[in-house]
Amino acid sequence: MKWNLRMVAAQRDLWRPTEVLAAFQQVGFNPSLSKVAALWGGKPVTVRLDDLDLMCAALNCTVAELLQAEPLAGTKPAGEAGDVAVGAETQPSGSVRPVPRGRRSGGPRSLPPS
Repeated sequence: MKWNLRMVAAQRDLWRPTEVLAAFQQVGFNPSLSKVAALWGGKPVTVRLDDLDLMCAALNCTVAELLQAEPLAGTKPAGEAGDVAVGAETQPSGSVRPVPRGRRSGGPRSLPPS
């Protein structure tokens, strides 16, 4: 996920964390200035859904504007050749029943520890 708080704030002519804090306080969201600065400066590890809702109300935006989905590194985009839906793969050839493993030694089983 890409965190776009700075871009959304800039589109609303808010250029500093203190200005964003004032906008948040107008809708009843009262985080500390250090929390707003952390949200401003980088990608948060967690964001409460209630807080996200209040941020969107303060900035007059949607969640999709604040959080933008990005493809994971090293993954293929959907629809490329080789993609198979779950359950659509071909049936395996041979037995589908589990086969018990053979014993490692030919002797009798060992006794449990006493």
